[in-house]
Amino acid sequence: MFPPSGRSRVVVEDLQPLVDGGRFPVKRTVGEFVHVCVRMFTDGHDVIAGVIQYRFTASRKPGSNPVWQAVPLTAGDNDLWSGIVPLPQAGPLEFQVVAWVDHFLSWRRDLSKRIDAGQDIRVDLEIGARLIDAAGSRAAEIADQHALARWAGHIRLNQTAEAGREACESNELLTLMTHYADRSLATVSEQKGLVFVDRERAGFSAWYEAFPRSCSSIPGQHGTLRDVIDFLPYVASMGFDVLYLPPIHPVGTTHRKGRNNAPACEPGEVGSPWAIGSTEGGHKSIHPQLGSFDDFAALVKAAHGHRMELALDIAFQCAPDHPYVKQHPDWFRQRPDGTIQYAENPPKKYQDIYPFDFECEDWQGLWTELKSIFEFWAERGVRIFRVDNPHTKAFPFWEWCLAELKASYPDLIFLSEAFTRPAVRYRLAKLGFTQSYTYFAWRNTRAELEEYLTHLSQTPVAEYFRPNFWPNTPDILTEALQTGGRAAFMSRLILAATLCPNYGIYGPAYELCEHLPVKHGSEEYLNSEKYEIRQRDLNASHSIRPLITQINAIRRAHPSLQNLRHLKFHTTDNHQILSYSRRVADQSDRLLIVVNLDPHRTHHCWISVDLNELGIPEDRPYELRDLLTGRSYQWTGSRNFVELRPHEMPAHLFEVMVPQ
Repeated sequence: MFPPSGRSRVVVEDLQPLVDGGRFPVKRTVGEFVHVCVRMFTDGHDVIAGVIQYRFTASRKPGSNPVWQAVPLTAGDNDLWSGIVPLPQAGPLEFQVVAWVDHFLSWRRDLSKRIDAGQDIRVDLEIGARLIDAAGSRAAEIADQHALARWAGHIRLNQTAEAGREACESNELLTLMTHYADRSLATVSEQKGLVFVDRERAGFSAWYEAFPRSCSSIPGQHGTLRDVIDFLPYVASMGFDVLYLPPIHPVGTTHRKGRNNAPACEPGEVGSPWAIGSTEGGHKSIHPQLGSFDDFAALVKAAHGHRMELALDIAFQCAPDHPYVKQHPDWFRQRPDGTIQYAENPPKKYQDIYPFDFECEDWQGLWTELKSIFEFWAERGVRIFRVDNPHTKAFPFWEWCLAELKASYPDLIFLSEAFTRPAVRYRLAKLGFTQSYTYFAWRNTRAELEEYLTHLSQTPVAEYFRPNFWPNTPDILTEALQTGGRAAFMSRLILAATLCPNYGIYGPAYELCEHLPVKHGSEEYLNSEKYEIRQRDLNASHSIRPLITQINAIRRAHPSLQNLRHLKFHTTDNHQILSYSRRVADQSDRLLIVVNLDPHRTHHCWISVDLNELGIPEDRPYELRDLLTGRSYQWTGSRNFVELRPHEMPAHLFEVMVPQ
């Protein structure tokens, strides 16, 4: 049997970017682009041409068939071709390559050579005229038909080298023939690339986590959603654009945890908000002490008034008192003694939490109900969700659930809180999670940071894994923060906010430099807010709130900090000092950051700056303006000296100014 495409002579292979051969989409945000590369060639010496066809595929209407748009491919070395696909809107997009032998371009190239050689070209001109005639028959516009007919007639009437040269060099004719090229025998790439285009906040955001129950101004009193509204100006003043709240649902009473994660609670203790559900309701209810749905609506509106969004924590687990436990006991794993299996990570036990059983017989009912939780809160104005421990839920569920949700709400953002193995985290990102927690909190040395950031920004992982750097969380108080003092909180903030376009802090613990663990060797906070109400003095003199405010303002003002591309590490002769630059493609915004990684001691070093990376001429001085201190320095050449006193300011954040 003959192949159906036996007359299609162009080979198209190695289409990029693809994630797992096109199984999953690459990720971008509105206003970015996809740089598509492909290898194309044909037999013999004919000239080939090709385009990238792309279309947004968000419509779910039966029979809908979005129209393909196209951008041309440009030839490079070694049969590599490339093109840029613009991304002006959010939603799913697909692309493919279409390539063909272009007989007009081949004719044009060869005719020019024949004219240069002084050969008889009368037959060749007729061949060209017939190619132009054929394009005219394909032309959709009458004006184009007339223009092509005029060119064909001109060549036939004037069978001279001058007429041939004119046809070869005419931009008008080239444009028309390119537009109406004969693609009847074109090759279409076997693979299609997929892209999911998120809104801009998916790619650039600053998160602030706060417990609503700790927002009351009255010591010891349970906070409300109205108290959170009063707290918004404080968060907004620091320049954050996402306020993330841990679960706001009723908290279970059975096996409720006490202060500092005690197995039993004392009367009046509030328990963990991640032990979701009681007789007062479950995942679609608000804790009565926090307020009502009217209060919640007012909070969403107030956050928007401060140019912030509200992010909610979705934790798919239940306290023993959750209505699901009585209504759907089959959704949970049953033990031989008739009890329900609570959550464990031996030897740790979480008796106040029941995990769902994703192998249960009614898995479709379970899936549908869990998806409806997201939909419930999306209908109330929430567009950002932080998802608790998604790696402990079935992967097929996430692929189905996130695709269904994004089809209805393409502006949703999902942050994956999966502190687990790399392969698992990357799979979750491929399945649809917009952003992901990372190992940043535990990367402390220069070598660790350089290796990790190089991996995240310059390997295929960057196509689908969008990191969000958190130096602390309610679960993570690293040894570096426990022992490094205020300088450690300053340097880790600067690193998180300038290495990664998405970052967050758990506050007010972070700006107040809370550093005491529950015990030696633990990363749990002493008197953890996960189990009790905390009130703080937000105006304490040791707060690093001014620095946070300054850093967030710098991030908003400098596009080079708003994506993960063009991150370059520069060599220093002191392993305690990390130096890196951030820039945009046209080098109109260039930053050089230098950080002292030792919070206890002053360090100095010689930095070898890659001048070419920053577009700095080797023989001209250049100015560095420190955006943190306002001081300016003049450097010349690649090798220059810095000294950093961590207790004053552990970093330089230089704007690079090159004289014109």
